[in-house]
Amino acid sequence: MSFSIAGKTAIVTGAANGIGLAIARQFAEKGANVMFADMDEKALASELGDKTEDGNVRYFAGDLRERLTIANLLSATIDAFDTIDILVNGARQIELSDPLDADSDAVSAMFRQNVLPALRLSQLVAKRMIRQSEGQTEGVAGSIVNLSSIAARRSQPDLLAYAISIAGLDQMTRSLAVALAPNRIRVNAVAFGSVMSASLKSTLKDNRKYREDIEENTPLSRIASPGELADAAQFLASDASGFMTGQIITLDGGRTLIDPVTAPAH
Repeated sequence: MSFSIAGKTAIVTGAANGIGLAIARQFAEKGANVMFADMDEKALASELGDKTEDGNVRYFAGDLRERLTIANLLSATIDAFDTIDILVNGARQIELSDPLDADSDAVSAMFRQNVLPALRLSQLVAKRMIRQSEGQTEGVAGSIVNLSSIAARRSQPDLLAYAISIAGLDQMTRSLAVALAPNRIRVNAVAFGSVMSASLKSTLKDNRKYREDIEENTPLSRIASPGELADAAQFLASDASGFMTGQIITLDGGRTLIDPVTAPAH
């Protein structure tokens, strides 16, 4: 099987920086048509510059928590590239919360940010993939890749709201995988540990101890690069994983094998 995604069209959300940007860049470099989507229009414009004039990249800026924005993103992608073959739900937010604060809206906020946009976009994209594949009986009609986290399997109290939302995202992955399998659409996720995202880089800038804690509690003794996560996303998006669906693969340097729950999880 081939890891190639050349000629396919992908939407990557959370693509203005960090992990989402690394995935979108790699997909474009590997020959896919890529719609970079994010709320931060300034960052998207700065990153892509005049690359959108011709070639295989475009960008879309908007708040994907709004239903109309999701519909407009899909329309913009079809207008630019005619089809949609891959969706990477990479937009997410981490928020610390007090697990005993009954008045906190953190869980609702995390669901609104991390679960509902991914679900709604997946539903719209899947419908488009189904229409595109009408009359076909073989091959993969589309691939959806969700970015998850090992936080869904760990018990760190101040990440309660975030962890609940990510656990919901994992179950969404499994449920959609079963629902869309008859239409030959695969749905998988990558659950990652410490990856040098934009937010983690900012956290580590003035906190050497935090970095040491992460490395000491990761069997491979390091933090992953965004490119390593992009490789995993490309594998799940390509025909190389053609018989995989509903799977949540772990990219954490062995972190969950020892599960140091008091250590930083980012």
